[in-house]
Amino acid sequence: MARDRDPLAGVSAIATPQGRPLPGRTGQVRNAAGGYVFAKDVWSRLEDFLILGTTGGTYYVGEAALTAANAAVLFEAVAVDGPRVVELLTEISTARPPRAPKPRPALFALAACYANGDAATRRAAKAALPKVARTTDHLAQFFGYYKNLGGKPTARGTAPRAGRSLRSALGSWFLEGEADAVAFKAVKARQRKTPQGEAFDLRDALRIAHPKADTAQRATLFGWIAGNVADDVAREELPAIDRFLTAKAVTTVEQAVRVVTEERVPWEFLPDAMLREHRVWDALVDTVGMTALIRNLARMTRIGTLRPMTEATRRAVARLTDRDALLKARIHPMDAFLALRVYGSGRSRPNPHAEAQTWTPVPAVLDALEETYQLSFGAVEPSGRRLLVAVDSSGSMSARWGAPVVVGGSEIGSPYEVGCAMAVMLSRIERGNVHVIDVDTRVHASKVTPRTNLREIGRWRPSGGGTDLALPFEWARRERMAVDGIVVFTDNETWAGGRHASQALDAYRRAVAGDARVVVAAMTAGGHSIGDPKDAGVLNVAGLDASLPMVVNAFVR
Repeated sequence: MARDRDPLAGVSAIATPQGRPLPGRTGQVRNAAGGYVFAKDVWSRLEDFLILGTTGGTYYVGEAALTAANAAVLFEAVAVDGPRVVELLTEISTARPPRAPKPRPALFALAACYANGDAATRRAAKAALPKVARTTDHLAQFFGYYKNLGGKPTARGTAPRAGRSLRSALGSWFLEGEADAVAFKAVKARQRKTPQGEAFDLRDALRIAHPKADTAQRATLFGWIAGNVADDVAREELPAIDRFLTAKAVTTVEQAVRVVTEERVPWEFLPDAMLREHRVWDALVDTVGMTALIRNLARMTRIGTLRPMTEATRRAVARLTDRDALLKARIHPMDAFLALRVYGSGRSRPNPHAEAQTWTPVPAVLDALEETYQLSFGAVEPSGRRLLVAVDSSGSMSARWGAPVVVGGSEIGSPYEVGCAMAVMLSRIERGNVHVIDVDTRVHASKVTPRTNLREIGRWRPSGGGTDLALPFEWARRERMAVDGIVVFTDNETWAGGRHASQALDAYRRAVAGDARVVVAAMTAGGHSIGDPKDAGVLNVAGLDASLPMVVNAFVR
């Protein structure tokens, strides 16, 4: 007679199918694909949201649901420790190189702190506002979010509750820094749109805030913004206003070219009509900073400044391939990669309320951006450690099924493409001391090498199977591959394996490399991770963080 099978023998803390929770462990949740993973705490989820935002959603979760879930996490964090929320969003917003591709999540969080926070939170937010809302555009976004979260309904829509907290917050924006520096911010963009598409004017913000001027220069600035001080008086007191008025007096292309080339007036001061003229940008090619040049390549192409085989294109290419200038401007390989992908997309819609902008990329500029990327590695030092990099190549990471990665309103590729690009960067930084694999429900050889051309990646397709993120650790154990660090690029939607990733990592450490560290780089703000939060040797990071290679470098040391 066959011996009866004992069902309790299938309960194992050594090898637990990913469709079941780990025996004896709390804090696990079921991900959107049906597998059990570790729930991130509220602070890790908040950090993911501040870096990634929720635009586009994911393969498994729509944008609206993901936004609602992350907003709920934010409000919970504000209720638990509002000053800590302010500290975190300030750190992410002001980091150099930038940790977040877009400022809106941080501005939304800051507005939530004002609307829902206690007195200590509002005090912290007041100090943070000038640092986080660095431009008029940022201030307009903050103002619009605050109206939604802390405003009051009116017959015409929503109005802000102009209490002491809001007045103090807006006033701090006008009082932070030297008066001429504030004037420079103010004149760059006095009128903007809120996220709801409503008009926002600094004059209205000043009237709500009623800040008390601490110097004669600042009093002049406030009076000029309010319309009570004449232009001639203001330009005598404040150099920024003098240069701004000089630029605003321009009525012809010839005048605009002259103030740019002779007086070096910033491009932001010029009238909007002049910034639509290709000849003006022809002059600006030589005067704008390197970062501004890279960010305006699409605009210059759209209006006709950059065209095949023109002098302006030649000069732009020369600057983009100037190694010393790139190193001086501290252009990071990730910045160059994003610029290449955004420019090469030929389409951008940064404002959902506006029409999409399109352009035809100039091949010479695309080539130059590739060289920008290559040259930008010059100042990056390797960690000297051995790394295994695993890129999730399952269906949810693909362009067909997964949500594209969006930067500045441009789709720059699928999560798989971006993961491969990150793997290329790490391979290049570590100078070949890296091995890369693809993972779905099997391990596949990767095409990534330190010399992989970034354009190649756009033609690659993931294998498209299910997801088993225990495999990188199981494969490394079978291959006896001793490494100092394992980096996984994924959306964390694992479900298919016979054991959890944390169990496979434990087995790898016991058998091969006891001190191996792990970085789990999430491409989406899903709120969970394969990384055990109790494991000090596991680091969870999120999104297109330009500092990621440096984070990996430091962590595996």
